[in-house]
Amino acid sequence: MDRSQTKELIENVMKELKEQGEFLPLDSSKEREKVLESAGEILKTTDKIIKSYIRVSREGGAIERIPAYRVQHNNISGFYKGGIRFSEDVSESEVENLAILMTLKNALHGLPFGGAKGGVDIDPRNYTERELNLISKKYVQRFALNLGPTQDIPAPDLGTDERIIDWMVGEYKTIHPGQAYSGSFTGKSVENSGAQGRRESTGIGTFLSYLYMLNEWFPQQKQRPKSKTGARHLQWDTLEKLHTKFNEAGPIDVAVQGFGNVGGVAALEAYSSSVAKHRVTAVSDQFVTLVNHNGLNVEKLTAYTKKNNRLPNTKERLLDWKIEADIKSPIDIIQMDTDVMIFAAIADQVTKENMKDVKADILVEGANAPVSVEADLYLQDQGKVIIPDILANAGGVHVSYLEWKQSRVTEMYSKEEILQEMGNQMKDTLKRVYDEYFLSKEHTMRFTCYSLALRRLTSLLHKHGKLF
Repeated sequence: MDRSQTKELIENVMKELKEQGEFLPLDSSKEREKVLESAGEILKTTDKIIKSYIRVSREGGAIERIPAYRVQHNNISGFYKGGIRFSEDVSESEVENLAILMTLKNALHGLPFGGAKGGVDIDPRNYTERELNLISKKYVQRFALNLGPTQDIPAPDLGTDERIIDWMVGEYKTIHPGQAYSGSFTGKSVENSGAQGRRESTGIGTFLSYLYMLNEWFPQQKQRPKSKTGARHLQWDTLEKLHTKFNEAGPIDVAVQGFGNVGGVAALEAYSSSVAKHRVTAVSDQFVTLVNHNGLNVEKLTAYTKKNNRLPNTKERLLDWKIEADIKSPIDIIQMDTDVMIFAAIADQVTKENMKDVKADILVEGANAPVSVEADLYLQDQGKVIIPDILANAGGVHVSYLEWKQSRVTEMYSKEEILQEMGNQMKDTLKRVYDEYFLSKEHTMRFTCYSLALRRLTSLLHKHGKLF
């Protein structure tokens, strides 16, 4: 799902909001239409796109100029907030799209942040620690005027981690002596005033978005949706089938694409779930898919990946670690016959070209925009349930908020407190979305999430006097 698709979906949601007279009632219908048109234009337009080049001296003596970006989409609901990714796929359009998604995500979950995103066009595995340190510090130098605890608060993302963020905080502190700095970035190490549980939070939240649906929300529903045909009818059949597995002690089969901070943690959550028995039958990274229909040993795979920064991809490595699995191509994960598929890699994994190959009943977007708009509509009509990115992968920004809050109140929270609060906040949002989605018009769940987010953003723009 690229930038143009995101903006088109915003347009479609705003058109529907115009038809809902109960939303933002004003004395004049013409005035209301003008106000909503203004809101739509503002929310499709990015506040600021900043591009720079980072000059880096490599270990071999070569000099590289690397494109770097910081995109600030909208801050009507609070300070700009969004991660910084180090990836070869980084481009201006990708970073802008991700910044828009952050605005929508924070609005959907009621967090006091706007949306931003940053990126550096590198594969971090091809750079030494010294080179990465230099890139991290120079990123802060290039964008220092636009960052800060009351302006724009970055965090880790694809290809970055607490080590990178700690370096960036150190450089921010050097550039701004005597100023508050601990809230300038989130995702820091715990020793550097970071939040306990931040690294695992996105993966935990991603798994929670599916688990809450089947284990808590669905059993509370007293009756089926009124529709006797169509997508909702088929989806309800899907939920009934999987909930029966819950009651009969499963196992529910789970496949995970991507085995990093998000996918690896989500797989471990499924593997160790005490609520219902899950069986992780397939995991993948960019090099390999590992399959065991009797269930993979996720703990061993986690230990291997922690040591080697990738999944084992030869029979010898599997034997050395006593891991039983068949080796397949990375793209084979999409076609796995499984109950739940968690996407935790990169964007555009399920498109109109391969959407008919998807067999999973529930698709969870732990990554940003892995399912295209066309695929979303098609899969929904087949009775599959797609939990979209701005709903499912918000665990990280929930904990980032608590980390930022720590810096304001100078009080450290325990890991248990943080994950409990994250879970409670996410469940409130999940309930609002599932209630509206399953019991309303046959839009996609992504449309429902956008609608809830855009209602909040439009209301804020109106209250702030921005829509005249």
